[in-house]
Amino acid sequence: MPSRLPSLTGLRFWAALLVVLYHLSRKVGELPLLSPLAWYGRSGVTFFFVLSGFVLAWTYDARPASAVEFARRRFARIWPLHALTTALSLAADAALGAALPVAAALWSLALLHTWAPATVYGGNPASWSLGAEAWFYLLFPSLLRVLGPRPRAWLPLAALCSALGPALWAAGALLPEDPSLRGFLLDYLPLTRTPQFVLGVVVGLAVRHGRLPRLRLAPAALAVLAWHLALVPWHAAVPDGLWYGPYSASQLVPAPLFAALLAAAARRDAEGTAPRLLAGRAAVRLGEWSYAWYLVHEIGLRCWTALRGRPEPGGATALVWLLLAGGSLLAAGALYRRVERPCERLLRGAPRNAAAPLPRVVRQRRREASDGQTSVEPSRLT
Repeated sequence: MPSRLPSLTGLRFWAALLVVLYHLSRKVGELPLLSPLAWYGRSGVTFFFVLSGFVLAWTYDARPASAVEFARRRFARIWPLHALTTALSLAADAALGAALPVAAALWSLALLHTWAPATVYGGNPASWSLGAEAWFYLLFPSLLRVLGPRPRAWLPLAALCSALGPALWAAGALLPEDPSLRGFLLDYLPLTRTPQFVLGVVVGLAVRHGRLPRLRLAPAALAVLAWHLALVPWHAAVPDGLWYGPYSASQLVPAPLFAALLAAAARRDAEGTAPRLLAGRAAVRLGEWSYAWYLVHEIGLRCWTALRGRPEPGGATALVWLLLAGGSLLAAGALYRRVERPCERLLRGAPRNAAAPLPRVVRQRRREASDGQTSVEPSRLT
């Protein structure tokens, strides 16, 4: 099995795009066709949680690390850019004259903000998912140690985690009528999201060890699309404030569909037949930028709407969409090159010239050793 899964990096961009379109639709203005499909685009965060478990299992099953080393690598991966975008978000609030969530930001910097409704949005609202990720990282070494030697448990546990999503959504009928409290318990609380991460872990192990039937990529992608299409009439029929509305369901139910998509894409990578739409150079580059894009785009949207308001429906909305999405994506590319990667190398203790080009003979030997596989690390999350 290859050590790199470029298709999963490409899929990260599409998931981040779904989240960006969700925020554009709700905060800037709606566009025909796109907005109905992206109205529940926070499901992209569910995809990231499943992806995180899948990639960590794929990576560390082959190259185990101590809990301390694993935590150090994860910290180097996510925290520097999280700290910078939190500072940028607070600076934007200050410039706009908004109240500064200082206490929530401090809890956010410790990655503990997702455990309480009052602090869940932290200093940068988009960073709420990092609190859940920190919880997953705490669980992962023990989880891998317990599950790794027990392959017979992988598929039954995957089935259980798949069933827990709909069960948790249905449990919304038993929760208080307060939609904000119900939303926190079902959508933000890390414990509620844990089955999605565990599902990614066990499916990643099962695919890596050939214990999952071969899934085809096109049907898996069509199943994800069909789910989002089904949300359109559901939204028209049931308000989000009701427990059986599609808001929480859109985030809790589709984890098995995302796991199937990841399994199918990883198989294509292993076979060397990954489509360029996911594994091509441009797709991988955009996937590498997706973490920074996810963290920075909402800040730009917030500043625009505070200063300019919502545009007139029609062509003006489309132009503002392009400006905000494109501008934040370019900013994300700069943050990836200038902040994210350099800080990660520094905190991991990589040599200063780690990014320098390798001699031609070394590059040739590495290409031969990898049998032509694309060497792009897919494991940077959200």
